[in-house]
Amino acid sequence: MMPAPPAVLVFAATDPSGGAGLQADLLTLSSMGCHPLSVVTGITVQDTTGVEDILAMDAEWVVDQARCILEDVPVAVFKLGVLGSVEIIAAIAEIVADYPEVPLILDPVLTSGRGDELANEEMLEALRDLILPQTSLVTPNVLELMRLAYDEAPEEERPDYARAAMEVLESGCEFVLVTGTHAPGVQVVNTLYGREGVIRSDRWDRLPGSYHGSGCTLSSAIAASLAQGLPIPEAVAEAQDYTWQTLKEGYRLGMGQIIPDRLFWAREEPRNDVH
Repeated sequence: MMPAPPAVLVFAATDPSGGAGLQADLLTLSSMGCHPLSVVTGITVQDTTGVEDILAMDAEWVVDQARCILEDVPVAVFKLGVLGSVEIIAAIAEIVADYPEVPLILDPVLTSGRGDELANEEMLEALRDLILPQTSLVTPNVLELMRLAYDEAPEEERPDYARAAMEVLESGCEFVLVTGTHAPGVQVVNTLYGREGVIRSDRWDRLPGSYHGSGCTLSSAIAASLAQGLPIPEAVAEAQDYTWQTLKEGYRLGMGQIIPDRLFWAREEPRNDVH
C-alpha cells in the first residue's frame, strides 16, 4: 500500500461550472498531489458569467461535515473560500480553533468576478474578528484588501496597499498575499507581507482576458504547497507559478470568463489559443 498524500480540508461553496469554488479547489489540490477533503458551505446558481444566487448551508450541517471527517482523517492544511453566513463563519472559527497547529489559508471571496456580492458587512466583520486571528495566510486582491482593512475605504486616488496590508496583519493573521490582478499595469504584481514588511514581490506578465476561479486556484495551490512541506514564502512562489500556467493554458468553456486549466501538465499539447 502506498503512503497517503497529504490531506487538505476545504470549506467552500459549490460552483456548477467547475471554474471556481469547491470544484476549483478540488481540481487544484488533486493536480498538486494532495488529497482534497471538502465541507460544503453553500450551493450556488452560477455559470462562467457570474453568480445568480447562493443558498447557505445550515451551520449545524457544516459542523457535522467537518467534525465527522476530522475525527477520521489527519488534516495538513485548512483552506477557506465562500463561507455563506455569519453563523457558518462562527462555526468554522470554533472548529479550526481546536486545531491551532494546522495552517489556515483564507481566500476572502467577497464578490464574484462579475461583482456579485458574496459577503455582506456582517460577514466581513465576522471574518475580521473570528477568522483572521487564526489565519496563517490571507490572499486578497486589492479590492478585497481595502474592504478587509477598513470599514470605509480611504478617500485617496492611489490607495496605500502596503499600509492596508499592515492593517490586516494587525487583525492577527501571520501573512497577507496581495494579488495585483485588479490593479493597473502591464504586469501583475503579487506582494507577500509579514509583520516585518514585504517578504517577497513577484511580477507576472498580465495575460489577456478575464478568468473564472483564478483566486481559488492560487489559494488552493498555496494550501497544497504548504501541505507538501514548503514554508509559506516558498509555497507562495510555487503556487504563483502553477496558477500562471493554468491561466496561460486556460480555455473558454461557456460564454463568460476563461477557465484555468488546472491539469495543463497532463495535456499532450499546450492549449493557449483562446486569447
